[in-house]
Amino acid sequence: MEIIQIVAIGLISVFLIIILKQYRPEFAMYVSIIAGVIILLMVLDKITYVINIIRELANKSGINSEYIQILLKITGIAYLTEFGINMCLDSNEKAIASKIELGGKIIMIYLSIPIILELLNIITKIIS
Repeated sequence: MEIIQIVAIGLISVFLIIILKQYRPEFAMYVSIIAGVIILLMVLDKITYVINIIRELANKSGINSEYIQILLKITGIAYLTEFGINMCLDSNEKAIASKIELGGKIIMIYLSIPIILELLNIITKIIS
């Protein structure tokens, strides 16, 4: 089971980080980044599968594929933003973490504008 491998990588990484912080603290962050990338690569095929299923369901339901792509981009940005924030917090860089969070939120709002406009158009048609 892949979750056992993911948890094992996480726990081994934490163990290495604890040891490295005592002797070579500058390398602790590298272990954390490498562990995060390895775990991300391990689940990449699952992410691709989920994206393909969502697209297939959208096509069958007649939902505009542009909106599905926007929602998938926003979801990806949310995950990447969270990953970046957590890396900064692990390094005690709260100020940078808050800037990443702000940037992620602004980009997500920017990307959602076409969906918001379409919803407003639908609401206007219903009211009229």
